[in-house]
Amino acid sequence: MTGRRRTRSTLFRFLPRSVRATALSAGALAACASLTAGCGIVPGTTGGSGDDSIKVMTWAPDGTDATNKPGMPAMARAYARWINSRGGIDGRKLKVLTCNDHNDPVNAARCARRAADEDVVAVVGSYSQFGDSYFAPLEGAGIPYIGGYGVTNEELTRAYSYPVNGGQPALLAGLGKALAGNCGPVALVRPDSIAGDELPTVLDAGLKAGGHTEAHDLLAAEDATEYGTMSDRALDAATADPSKQGCVVPALGDRNDTFMDSFRRTRENRPAVRTATVMGSVDQTTINATGGASGPYEGAYITGWYPVPSDQRWDRMKKVINEEAFGDNRIDPADAGVQTTWIAYTVLKAALERIGTGEVTADTVRRTLDNGLQVGTGGLTPTLRWPRDSTLAAVGLTRLVNTDVTLQVVKDGRLVPAAKNVVNVTSTLEKADIG
Repeated sequence: MTGRRRTRSTLFRFLPRSVRATALSAGALAACASLTAGCGIVPGTTGGSGDDSIKVMTWAPDGTDATNKPGMPAMARAYARWINSRGGIDGRKLKVLTCNDHNDPVNAARCARRAADEDVVAVVGSYSQFGDSYFAPLEGAGIPYIGGYGVTNEELTRAYSYPVNGGQPALLAGLGKALAGNCGPVALVRPDSIAGDELPTVLDAGLKAGGHTEAHDLLAAEDATEYGTMSDRALDAATADPSKQGCVVPALGDRNDTFMDSFRRTRENRPAVRTATVMGSVDQTTINATGGASGPYEGAYITGWYPVPSDQRWDRMKKVINEEAFGDNRIDPADAGVQTTWIAYTVLKAALERIGTGEVTADTVRRTLDNGLQVGTGGLTPTLRWPRDSTLAAVGLTRLVNTDVTLQVVKDGRLVPAAKNVVNVTSTLEKADIG
């Protein structure tokens, strides 16, 4: 293997305590506007109004040079409008505050502190790479983190996290299993970042489960504008054994299409290789934008958390988008972030319905989730439940409860199922050297 890996010592820090925050004042609103971290609230609502509404927050980066997920806060707002147009939940309106972490740890912490200051009952359906920055403020205020995107292992380890998917560990373990029998040398191209450091181990666990050697670990700048040199390195690694066709696995988030543009030109005079990646680095939107059937992803294997976008199990979400956010091009139903936010708000709704007319606070939401609540998602995931002792606690993934992944392939420019059944990667992750 090439490259380097950082070790981390902060995966298992837990700081559980409950703190009440006062309602947001007009002065606090003005202060919020001055923060570098952008923030907002569903139009037509205000924080701290003294009514019986339920306040939550959704955050994600937007307008940055790296990964952006503007569809997640936009989906949260649409969900709130849909719920509120039907009388709310047990007669209480849902208020969604939003925050932009700008892919920056300082702003991620600011978003979390604002959630505590505003006394939200949960952070729902959000994306941030900086768990080290935002979990401590949330845990200090007793606020649950429901349905993070799964971009860091901390979402799968912290006591106040309630993930709805298996994060990058599940995707890469599943991809490794799928590639083990079909690839010669495998080259992983991933970000030179904290989040990227967590990727090689789980891909290797999947490869090893299929009797394959470890992948070549190639570190790339997350905000590069071209990847010609990195494409050469990936091709050198993947073609090292001329007797077997190798595979290149880019996992660069929003920069995947930039890499593939460079890779398409670089590979023209090189031996053929296969490509494969994971949802979050590629989705149907990316495939469309890079040429569809004539683009670089044609034939690529992709592992995802959920059914393909054309699956009828997404029809209800699409109906809500059409009713409440028609014309909002930030919300793409094929985007994995939008899908995760939808499922996370499904979990929130189930928790609030279980609480009923009782007091809704961060504490009561968290206790409801901890006390055996089972949430059905219409087949988009297995039934979700967060026991105190998870199956994967022994390898440190104490909060990972959904280890199902779907294997998809790009065929004629569309993501279609590559297998009839989902792949469960629990046993593979149990053997992974995570930590």
